[in-house]
Order: sequence, then structure tokens, then C-alpha cells
Amino acid sequence: MNVLVLGSGGREHAISWKLSQSSQLDKLFIAPGNAGTSALGTNVDLDVMDFKAVGQFCLDNEINVAVVGPEAPLVAGIHDYFADMPELKGVTIIGPKKAGAQLEGSKEFSKDFMARYNIPTAKYLSVEKKNLAEGKAFLETMKAPYVLKADGLAAGKGVLIIEDLKEAKKALETMLNGQFGDASKKVVIEQFLDGIEVSCFAITDGRSYKILPSAKDYKRIGEGDTGLNTGGMGAISPVPFANREFIDKVDNQVIIPTIKGLIADGIDYSGFLFFGLMCVKGDPYVIEYNCRMGDPETEVVMPRLKSDLLELFEGIATGTLSERDVEIDPRTAVTVMMVSGGYPEAYEKGKAISGLNNVSESTVFHAGTKEQGGIPVSNGGRVLAVTSYGKNIDDALKKSYGTLENISFEGAYYRKDIGFDLESTEKK
Repeated sequence: MNVLVLGSGGREHAISWKLSQSSQLDKLFIAPGNAGTSALGTNVDLDVMDFKAVGQFCLDNEINVAVVGPEAPLVAGIHDYFADMPELKGVTIIGPKKAGAQLEGSKEFSKDFMARYNIPTAKYLSVEKKNLAEGKAFLETMKAPYVLKADGLAAGKGVLIIEDLKEAKKALETMLNGQFGDASKKVVIEQFLDGIEVSCFAITDGRSYKILPSAKDYKRIGEGDTGLNTGGMGAISPVPFANREFIDKVDNQVIIPTIKGLIADGIDYSGFLFFGLMCVKGDPYVIEYNCRMGDPETEVVMPRLKSDLLELFEGIATGTLSERDVEIDPRTAVTVMMVSGGYPEAYEKGKAISGLNNVSESTVFHAGTKEQGGIPVSNGGRVLAVTSYGKNIDDALKKSYGTLENISFEGAYYRKDIGFDLESTEKK
């Protein structure tokens, strides 16, 4: 099969790395890709939001499967575009149509969906300018801290957690007045849940599904989970507290009702489902849905997937996912992000990266790189994801940190405490 992966980050590199191991793969293209993906297939200079150009490329190169990495093209309807073009119906899109992508594209939609199908989630209220007074009154019924979420896509920056009621009311007005552009024309006020976050993943053909390894990522730039939020500074899989009992609860209380709810709503959903969960006293509550794999979680989930990923995609294409097996590597996988100095605020690009040829105990997934003059250089805030296997978290982290000591570029930074909150709970 000929496969096109859309995207340029660590998630897409990890997916491409896994696909490259398939015996069913003929040609692999990554658009636009990065300096790491070029070693696995052919990078293509395509804008993932230019659906016409992507479609024409698929026709010209006889693409069988197109994997949509980022959320923006899914929310904008790339799957619908392909489905509406008779000549493109032979291309299997891994990712939902626009209706299903609203699980991520609209916080209001996802919360209403959860409420409708009794999926455990925090108490909430959707607010627009017209019901601002109601929103402020709702805040008064809540206990601090106060959670405000932009309804639409805001590049991971549209969530505010505020301790003071007066500040929360002011922030609500600021958001509705365009703080996050169109994304915050609506704001969802949500009850704060006190627990530990975990990401769970499934792949579905719309009827059946397979559960993938769970993971935990670390969003804050600073050690001890301090400072500004980022796209993710590292990830761990498996998560010690996400044991069989917890995953069974996730399956029965979250995944099954979600699949059944989508079917009941007439939403034909195929691709990945990401469940951002909060474990509250052993019970799962859904914080958010994503309509694609997470990043940097993909960089630990894909290494733990022993099954042929392309075979699972074929199961989606033929509606036979239920007949496919998912085998998971029992080892722990960890990834640590190496980021540009100044990230997540202003940072410089184009910094030459050295040490990548001397990696032995880890796999390095490129997140924000490009080739310049034959050498890899930084091309984003998050630059590299260094992933390692181990018999436990500590063992895997030692390998990743050992690798990181030998990789460098000007201004590089990484957290030295990934997994700090889990190591003590893990059974050695």
C-alpha cells in the first residue's frame, strides 16, 4: 500500500516510523514532514489545509491510505472533501469527518455529547456574550479554582485556570471579547477536578474499536510542573495507576458510550479517539476529546504497539477492525522533549543540531526540524522527542537523559524531572 502521512511533528514522525515497519507498505510520503521523516519516506511540500492539492497528490501517487496527524484539517473537513470527490473515494482517510471532529473542535459540542450519553465529566456551562450574566452567576456557584475553556481550537492555549472569582469573571469577559479570536466567541466554564491526568487512546472503524496504550504527558515548561503550558514536555507509558481495573472503567464508562453515542447521532467516525481523562479517586472523568493522536504521547504509544499499524488501518478501510489483533509491548516507554530556548514564548529557529548520529539506546523523533545545507536544524519550539524503553520508568528515563546529554543545539532546554510524580507509585 502507498501511504501519505499529513503533518510535520513528532507525532507524525512516530506514526511514520511505525508504518515503515509494515510488510504491507510500498511507498511512504510525509507532507510536509521534517528532517527525521525524510529517512523513512519521501517528504512532500504540501500545505495540509490545501485539500485540493492533497487530493491531487493522492491521485498522482496512487495513495491508498492518508493519515491525518493534526486536528485542524480534520475539523475543517478534509475527510468530507475526499468523500465528496468520486475520484478520491478509494483513499482511506484515517481521521473522522467534520461532524465527528467537533468532539475536539467545539468544547460545547463535546460537553453536550457527554451529558447526553451519561459520560462522566465535570459540571459545566457554555457562555456567549448574550448570557454573560448567567456565566458570572454560574462562577459564583463554583469553588476555586475556576476553569475557563475557549470553545474552539486555540492551539492548546485556550484554557485558563484562575484562583480568584473576581479575576475569573474578568477573564470570562476578556475571552468573549476575542482573546483567542473566533475560538473564544463561546467559553465553557467547567468545574475543577482534583486528580491525576492520563491520556487514553482507541482506534475505531465506527463500529468496533481497539484500545491502545495509555500515557501521561507533562505540559508545563518548568520542573515540578511549574510555569507556562506547552504542547508537552514529555510522556510516560504505561501509567502505573492506569491499571486493569481503571482501564476497564474507562472502557465501560467512557469508550463504549462514546462509540454508541456517535452511532446514535449518525456520526460515521473512523480513526483515532483520544480521551483526556482525570483520575479522581480511581474513577475516570473526561476532560476533553481529541480526534487524533496526542503529541508527545504518540512518541511513547507507537513504540509500545507491537501490532502492524498499517494492518489496523486496513481494518478501518474494510470495516474489519474487530478481526485485527492489538499486541502491546510490556516494557515502559518514556519520551523527553528537547525544546528551543525561550519556548513557549519567543524563540529562534535555524539552530544546528549535533549528536544525532551517536544515538544507541534511544529513538529520536523529530518534532520541529528541517534540513538546511544537509544538516538538521531547529524549526519549531519543540524540536526533538527522545524516546527509550526500560523495565520501569527510572530505567527508561536514564537512557533518554543519557542520550540527551549527547545531543545539542544553541539554547536547547529539557525538563529533568519527567515522570517525577509516577516513579514512587510504580511497582519496581
